[in-house]
Amino acid sequence: MTAQILDGEVVAAAIKADLAQRIEALADRGITPGLGTVLVGDDGPSANYVAMKHRDCVELGIASRGEHLPASATLADVVAVVDDYNTDPAVDAVLIQYPFPEGIDYESALLRLDPAKDADGLHPVNLGRLVMGVKAPVACTPAGIQALLMYYEIPIAGRHVVIVGRGLTIGRPLANLLTLKQPGANAAVTVVHTGVADLGAYTREADILISAAGTPGLITPEMVKPGAVVVGAGVTYEGRTVVPDVVDEVAEVASWMSPRLGGVGPMTRALLYRNTVEAAERAAYPDQP
Repeated sequence: MTAQILDGEVVAAAIKADLAQRIEALADRGITPGLGTVLVGDDGPSANYVAMKHRDCVELGIASRGEHLPASATLADVVAVVDDYNTDPAVDAVLIQYPFPEGIDYESALLRLDPAKDADGLHPVNLGRLVMGVKAPVACTPAGIQALLMYYEIPIAGRHVVIVGRGLTIGRPLANLLTLKQPGANAAVTVVHTGVADLGAYTREADILISAAGTPGLITPEMVKPGAVVVGAGVTYEGRTVVPDVVDEVAEVASWMSPRLGGVGPMTRALLYRNTVEAAERAAYPDQP
């Protein structure tokens, strides 16, 4: 058996094509969706990530504005930028890039953000709405994983999903998302982590296995049920090399598998733009549910 590829580039392109039509409809009303970013310090991967967002915005027709603060900035400096974005009608959604330099509290900056402008879907208000099953911006990587599975018509309802990793950006919101009684969800979800005694005993029970632990080479073929769907959402950087949680040999056991590059990453970015466009639509059509 050789796994079929869950190609995130293909799915992200389809999402962007849909967004292009929605952006055009907003343009007919004189509205341009706007994304604001906050970058603090000199973290290379973060700077590249934010720059990529601004390039994509130009291609999509989303207006983008970026604020890059030095590593010497204070929380008050960051909050001032967030407050400015909150009151700027041209900015529909805001990305507060993580991590911050040591000494600046990221959570405090996030709490200052207007939840309606939360591009990442990580504000506590929006995470709470997700738990309640109320419509709100959803964390980008979990929503991207769900969209990836749905595009390839992977059955989710009633299946056993095992998520390795309990982090705030992927594991916990993904578990809540996939248990909701709605299309692309309604699964039985187990969340485990690298601290359990026998991780393989859990992962071998998964119909859909999603690793978001950020532990290089964590998931090996003997830990995967034959025919399972495997999504690698956790990566680690060793220098400039991306090392995934899931080893390549898992493709010989799985039925579907996300690739080392071009799987979940493009989906995360595409869902950020979708959150931005949806924020603009909420402002443009306030009477719509």
